[in-house]
Amino acid sequence: MTAHTSFPTPDGASAPARRDVLTRAAALGALAATASGCADAARSRPPATAGPPAFRFRGPRQAGVTTQQQTAALVMAYDLAPAIRGAGGVRALRKVFGRWTRALAEVLDGELAPPNPVQAKEIKAIGGAGRSRLTATVAIGPRLPGLLCVAAPRALRELPPFPDDRLDPAYGGGDLLVQLCADGPRATVAAAGALTRLAGDTLRPRWRQTGFLPPTAAGQTPRNLLGFKDGTENPTPEECERWVWVDDATFLVVRRVHIDGAGFARLAAGRQEEIVGRHRASGAPLGGRHEHDDVDIFAKTPQGRYVIPLGAHVRAASPRLDAGARMLRRGYSYDAGPDDRGLLFLAFMRDPALFARVQHRMAATDELGRFTEHRGSAVAYVLPGALPGEDLGARLLA
Repeated sequence: MTAHTSFPTPDGASAPARRDVLTRAAALGALAATASGCADAARSRPPATAGPPAFRFRGPRQAGVTTQQQTAALVMAYDLAPAIRGAGGVRALRKVFGRWTRALAEVLDGELAPPNPVQAKEIKAIGGAGRSRLTATVAIGPRLPGLLCVAAPRALRELPPFPDDRLDPAYGGGDLLVQLCADGPRATVAAAGALTRLAGDTLRPRWRQTGFLPPTAAGQTPRNLLGFKDGTENPTPEECERWVWVDDATFLVVRRVHIDGAGFARLAAGRQEEIVGRHRASGAPLGGRHEHDDVDIFAKTPQGRYVIPLGAHVRAASPRLDAGARMLRRGYSYDAGPDDRGLLFLAFMRDPALFARVQHRMAATDELGRFTEHRGSAVAYVLPGALPGEDLGARLLA
């Protein structure tokens, strides 16, 4: 990862035409063969069962942020090819975004493509897009604006280093990130292949990471690999307007977090709950009875001890320590084999400095850190949506 100005710490201030047609047609076929909303008022956003088409591509905001969470995810990172720089790079990336926009709008919104026999054949193959509830969310990394000599969003910069990071370059960084979510991995994998082919020689794949949610009853919050509910404290739609969205855009932080599930499982259930700060069965915070009860980090027992232990995970992550600021988490589990399982942490916020503050606190106080290791990291600016008649990134690359 290229070094850029980091955030303040908690103490600080502040090819030929025919080839293009054939490539696009093949990619559309793969995308079509697979397959913006707002979160529920409750803080949890459990995955919904598959149903009729629900998510459209076009709109002022991209889907896949406050969209109801699907069961499978695939995050892809790309770098600009070495020759893609400056004004010529802007033109090349506009073409990629144009192809992506037309492909996704055809498949997800039913827009008609410019007529040609090959495309007509591929469009007829559309059948599973709605049922898979596919979303594609496109974001740019901190290095891209400088490479293209375009203005960078104010808060877009690399994350600072954190004390316990063990980052693998094979799972970090990227000039462009794409988050694909659907109700099954076949849809995300096929869509990823299609978008990569549509990018041609402009973008080079850097890394990818899949994620999944465990089977979860309707209306319930999914559980992570530690067996605890994950996503209970997500912001409401009203809070998302304040803490997630900024001018129809947002920022995405990606972390690949290895979890020592076996080590955690050796602890007694009561000790696990003290470390997390919640009851395992119900998801209620310690001292509460229900999952969505307020996490009162200042409450004490009659003996003067904090109900939520000082080293509890929920204490370090509490919005009360950030003047109420919240991030919207869409985490997934990942399984890369018996020696590497963990959390694909995906979180959206209006300024990644919030994540930096929270992560610094966790490194200092969170006892759950004994069982986790951050091995991959990326940050990106999620572009505003593509309105009718325009392509993704139109305002950035104007």
